[in-house]
Amino acid sequence: MSDPGGVAGDQLRAFVERIERLEEEKKVISDDIKDVYAEAKGNGFDVKILRKVVSLRKKQPHEREEEEAVLDLYLHALGMAGSAGGAEG
Repeated sequence: MSDPGGVAGDQLRAFVERIERLEEEKKVISDDIKDVYAEAKGNGFDVKILRKVVSLRKKQPHEREEEEAVLDLYLHALGMAGSAGGAEG
């Protein structure tokens, strides 16, 4: 293929096709995750809290502790500290 404007068309097409395949795989995985959340909800679990748990498990313990400390600080500043629960875990 010729290179109009200095662009390697075959290489560009290969990148675009790889990205398209990965985007499709990502959509399939996203749909699978949505199905698991729906199944959990059907079994009585709170999906919002489940998503929060998944998010927290991705973080290192020191990151979670720092986030909780800042949240606690903000809640105190707003006079909401008693309603946060401050559950340790």
